[in-house]
Amino acid sequence: MSVNTTHFTSPLTQYEAEAFCARWLPAWTGNRPEALLEFYARDAYYADPAVPDGLRGREAMAAYFAKLLAANPRWIWETQEVHCTPRGFTLKWHARIPTPGGVLEQDGLDIVEIADGVITRNEVYFDRTPLLAALRAGKEG
Repeated sequence: MSVNTTHFTSPLTQYEAEAFCARWLPAWTGNRPEALLEFYARDAYYADPAVPDGLRGREAMAAYFAKLLAANPRWIWETQEVHCTPRGFTLKWHARIPTPGGVLEQDGLDIVEIADGVITRNEVYFDRTPLLAALRAGKEG
């Protein structure tokens, strides 16, 4: 898979940002952490509600992504809106996350910075309360 088909120059155009998301979001599905990591720079920074202090570098991200994607191989991420920024884009997304109690519909936001066609910074924001409740209900049921 070729992730970096274009070397983006900042700022990205709307088309470039949307095209990047169209390639990147499917890499979150199917338990393929190696494919997902190809979208990130070697020294990239990644943070989400489960790792609020963030992870630096592919090695740290690889361990986290392997566990996360193995636990969620069938979740699906879709672009709702992409807004270009001077260093990348902000992505509003929608996810369908299979849980023991059914499919959870979740919306969230990513702040993404890109250099040389790969992500250098990715901050993920969403309310994980519904996800944690669904997972707890599955363990209790």
